[in-house]
Amino acid sequence: MTLFRHPRILAAALCVSMTAFGATQATRAIEPENPMALRAVMQQLERDLQSVTSAIAREDWAQVAELAPGIGKHPQPPMREKMRILAWLGTGAGKFRSFDTQTHEAALAMGEAAARSDGHAVIAAFAKVQQSCLACHQNYRKSFKEHFYAQ
Repeated sequence: MTLFRHPRILAAALCVSMTAFGATQATRAIEPENPMALRAVMQQLERDLQSVTSAIAREDWAQVAELAPGIGKHPQPPMREKMRILAWLGTGAGKFRSFDTQTHEAALAMGEAAARSDGHAVIAAFAKVQQSCLACHQNYRKSFKEHFYAQ
């Protein structure tokens, strides 16, 4: 007795397999219409960093000082999403957190420098913010997208 000779058994086996496959894909992939909360956090950081760039160009230190805390203390994804990300990161979680800490510290230094109207220190701290963002993106963005947004 093989599965191919009994269509009902084959159909049931396929149904169970497809359900299991779908459940696995549901835990891995997020539909583009329903992106992870981390995407919204990154998009807000992008807008804030663009605003900082513009403020630096105008030497608007007050605006830099206003924006810096939001960059340094950006929102975190919901706990459930955070746990999924940390599980995916595995032993790389410490390195990931290190990049976030570097961003946090550099953004706060940028805000403090802006409060003193120290343009050179603002630019140096902004460079550190950008360097930590770039390092994180180069280490994780491609594989993150492949894992969580694979179709």
